[in-house]
Amino acid sequence: MPSPTPPIRAAVVGSGGIARDMHLPALAAMGDRVEVVALADLDASLVAATADEWGVPGRYTGLDALLRAESPDLVVVCTPPAAHKDTVIAGLDAGAWVWCEKPPALSLAEYDEVSAHEGGTRGPFASYVFQHRFGSGAERLRRHLAEGTLGRPLVGVCNTLWFRDPGYFEAPWRGRWDTEGGGPSMGHGIHQMDLMLSLLGDWSEVTAVMSTTARSTETEDVSMAIVRLESGATVSVANSLLSPRETSYLRFDFEHATVELEHLYGYDNAHWRWTPAPHVDDADAVASWPPAEDEPSSHRAQLASLLDAMERGERPRASGHDGRRALELVAGMYRSALTGTTVRRRDLTPDDGFYHSMHGGDAAGAAAVLTRTEATTGV
Repeated sequence: MPSPTPPIRAAVVGSGGIARDMHLPALAAMGDRVEVVALADLDASLVAATADEWGVPGRYTGLDALLRAESPDLVVVCTPPAAHKDTVIAGLDAGAWVWCEKPPALSLAEYDEVSAHEGGTRGPFASYVFQHRFGSGAERLRRHLAEGTLGRPLVGVCNTLWFRDPGYFEAPWRGRWDTEGGGPSMGHGIHQMDLMLSLLGDWSEVTAVMSTTARSTETEDVSMAIVRLESGATVSVANSLLSPRETSYLRFDFEHATVELEHLYGYDNAHWRWTPAPHVDDADAVASWPPAEDEPSSHRAQLASLLDAMERGERPRASGHDGRRALELVAGMYRSALTGTTVRRRDLTPDDGFYHSMHGGDAAGAAAVLTRTEATTGV
């Protein structure tokens, strides 16, 4: 009999809430497929407490020391966004595959710099946390699109309407261009925008508006955009941190059906709704809903897919161009909102300021645009 596949040796960088609440439970759920060998964080007491809770033997306050001592197969990056680029590059250069929390990087330039450190056709590769792609509802819709049963996409809605009170922004890295990269367009709505683009394909142009309306931040707290896709479909996008009734809502109107998803931070099959068009006689042929399986969207589901790709030696989903789409749309939205123009995807080249930073290289100018209010008069 062939010998069993040895477990993938994983290290987690960052020991805060996202590691404890999402990534370590997901890794534990993989059973014998994964062995978590080490944690790292600048806060030694946090490392010790988290390692004790999860039974992790290796404990480090520096990434280089962890990589030298442990030689992990997989590095899971749970740091604040400003540390993503250097941490991912260090992992790749050490020969590890990397799974990094969103946003992938602070700019397209950073993303492309990271990509240059990936291996050849069999890796190592960097992949990014876009877990909403991996629930059974999205996977079933993706199969319908591949089979062509729904017809062309025509109209879409992609809303991330969340609420964050002023205290949320007291964390020193939040709401700053240099440490978070942007506001809800970058750090919150990117999940739903990634799901939308992963289903409907690349965008071609975007027209956006943004403002800093009610929170004390350098970045926006509200953004809205009209996005044209290469397929010809048009999608409206709204991202807010000011919405008391929180919701994440996507709607796709195809030729033969409307497909809707409403949830907050994760979904199962019950969160989806399929409505055949009036001309459709055989609704089951169009919908085939719900799927036989009910896999919620989760870090666990994406991690399982990533481990499969590692074992096959192939690029995982949410990696390379497939992991860049949403970040590229975010850059286009900032360029459009801050310059007052419609932006084409092909405009975001290395000679453009918005390729290098989401504020286009002028943070003070961006702040002036985002906080500008227009005087109104009564009639």
